Amino acid sequence: MESFALRSLSISASSSASFLSLRRSPSRSSLSLLKPSFPVYSSPTVRSLSVSSPRFTLRATASSASSSPQKQNIPQSSSPPPQGAKLIPLAISVSIGLIVRFLIPKPEQVTSQGWQLLSVFLFTISGLVLGPLPVGAWAFIGLTASIVTKTLSFSTAFSAFTNELIWLIAISFFFARGFIKTGLGDRIATYFVKWLGKSTLGLAYGLAFCETLMGLIMPSTMARAGGVFLPVIKSLSLSAGSKPGDPSSRKLGSFLIQTQLQCSGTSGALLLTSAAQNLLCLKLAREVGVVLTNPWVSWFKAASVPAFASLLCTPLIIYKLYPPELKHTPEAPAAAAKKLERLGPITKNEWIMLAAMAFTVSLWVFGEAIGIASVVSAMIGLSTLLVLGVINWDDCLSDKSAWDSLTWFAVLIGMAGQLTNLGVVAWMSDCVAKLLQSLCLTWPLSFVILQACYLSIHYLFASQTAHAGALYTAFLAMHIAAGVPGVLAALCLAFNNNLSAAMAHYSSGPAALYYGAGYVDLKDMFRLGFVMAFVQALIWGFVGSFWWKFLGLY
Repeated sequence: MESFALRSLSISASSSASFLSLRRSPSRSSLSLLKPSFPVYSSPTVRSLSVSSPRFTLRATASSASSSPQKQNIPQSSSPPPQGAKLIPLAISVSIGLIVRFLIPKPEQVTSQGWQLLSVFLFTISGLVLGPLPVGAWAFIGLTASIVTKTLSFSTAFSAFTNELIWLIAISFFFARGFIKTGLGDRIATYFVKWLGKSTLGLAYGLAFCETLMGLIMPSTMARAGGVFLPVIKSLSLSAGSKPGDPSSRKLGSFLIQTQLQCSGTSGALLLTSAAQNLLCLKLAREVGVVLTNPWVSWFKAASVPAFASLLCTPLIIYKLYPPELKHTPEAPAAAAKKLERLGPITKNEWIMLAAMAFTVSLWVFGEAIGIASVVSAMIGLSTLLVLGVINWDDCLSDKSAWDSLTWFAVLIGMAGQLTNLGVVAWMSDCVAKLLQSLCLTWPLSFVILQACYLSIHYLFASQTAHAGALYTAFLAMHIAAGVPGVLAALCLAFNNNLSAAMAHYSSGPAALYYGAGYVDLKDMFRLGFVMAFVQALIWGFVGSFWWKFLGLY
């Protein structure tokens, strides 16, 4: 990682020299050299040096005769940032909600409460896209609107705050803090730089394929994101001078976050045991009458070729669409090797962190067999770190990203769940089914339309498991009614369910977690999420059609 800091010490050969300012006063002429600042980021195990400016620039400052050197050194006061909501995004978001509520006729199949909730949900989602306020604040306003309009009761509106998924997200943030505080995340990141650090693209491929392999032992995309890869990406990015919520985020962190998020859906789709919703899909398919012989092998055979094609293409596509500023680091592996020598052996707290993580992962893998849920496993792991002093409660309280993500994600999960309970989602599914019946399409065309609809409707869900639970059975039945082979339809809907993970910042647990890291703007989450969902569908559809034909699925 030190190579990143050393690179920033290079001096441009242009006519500039940084922080050098020429000052003249009535009494004398003077040259003053302002030293560049060197902020030092420290952890218990490592210190990394970075320079605030990568080049030196000549600045000439003219002052009037009445100006004094002391006054010149006083920075000019900047105007305070604007307070409150941005008016235009606010007006558009409110207008969308009001139009749906009062101007669009309510379908007969939908209750007044369901239609009103849909208007509040669209009002909330449009505000999250346009950004009149920060995400957490706007989600709270949406929650308030659902209560004030008596669309939801107070207890119903807040019921999602007991959802296991959102607490798993928050606890994963605290795990990430432990990786950073102990220096273990920095050590792991340094190993990645040593092995694959010659280029940023190489790092992205290494992380993506590492997560794919970890799917064999860690059957949760959420656990992999929060427990392993987000801490590694944060350490890599910070060591490269790429900070969250800062223009430097585009240097490295934004690219790695987007790449890992987009690849996480594919890694979850590759193996039956790579994601929790996969087993749910298989169970629901069996209820419809579609049974896979030797499920694990059948799943892997069908997913393998399109999944590996997607993993090979995705980092390169994002590299072109959302390029990092830092592209080449040829000296990084050697510098990383030297840094590992200076770090020395693993410290006591790092060993505790490793043991706690291994114990938690073991519970994630085998916990269901002994009746321990994933979130309970994470709670046990976090409690271990607190008791042993690896992290303290102040560390948890100060993690604003964790509490912010818990708040807005709970709001969206709650609204999406109530849309299902009130029959709005079922009404949408019925509309799609009737449309296909009226068109009298061939089964391949029906297959494409149904898969596209299933993917698009995920914008109404804040959980892949909830999406599968609400719509998988209905869409599988529609596929079969349209003449699509049952096994092909069952597998592709399940693959589709995984690929929807990165469509928006609320599409899945990993999406909320990666967005909460602060490296990617909300508009980029939606823009790249939409584009990459289309690209992933093309890759899986094109490559998969030939592969599934070869396997005899149709």
